[in-house]
Amino acid sequence: MTGSPAETPPAASGQDAAPIKKRTREPEVRRAAILEAARDAFAERGFAKTTIRDIARRAGVTHGLVIRHFGSKEQLFLAAVPSSQNLMAEVAGDPNSLPTRVARSYVRRMSESGGSDPFIALIRAVASEEDAARSLFAAMQDESLEMYRHVIPGPDLEARVGSVGAYLIGVTFSRYVFRSGPLAEMPDDELVRHLVPNLRAILLG
Repeated sequence: MTGSPAETPPAASGQDAAPIKKRTREPEVRRAAILEAARDAFAERGFAKTTIRDIARRAGVTHGLVIRHFGSKEQLFLAAVPSSQNLMAEVAGDPNSLPTRVARSYVRRMSESGGSDPFIALIRAVASEEDAARSLFAAMQDESLEMYRHVIPGPDLEARVGSVGAYLIGVTFSRYVFRSGPLAEMPDDELVRHLVPNLRAILLG
């Protein structure tokens, strides 16, 4: 008499469906694997619904190792999204031309991000998970402050940087999320020209 066939485990769903990579002990390889897994997870699930455990599982590392490398989900998101790093690289330079550099970098990275830019992630997180949005916003503010501090030192820097973030979040909502109104209809070059004097007034006074 033959035994009954072994039960087949149910198909995985949700985050368990993501492939698990073989673990490695090389730090740089592990870091690269975490960033790749993070980009995939954030693209598939959005910022609010992605968990560190999901990313660790995809990368074939432990939850603790992800935290050791990046500190938090918010910092990992900012490290994994290329657009954030592009802005950091372009802020350094002559303060007088800073508004133009910021405007050009913002418009280019928004056009190339495919909807994964931190500003878009922040707006979407507000609608789905307020606490996650607040944490991401705080991380973005801290990163921006550190970035601008070396270029435009002076009084009220925190307020100026916060105002730039609020302004660009508003532009992002109109043009790239709601996709309605005059800002949404402008060609990229025209939008840059529109942004520069406003950014100059906020950043340099």
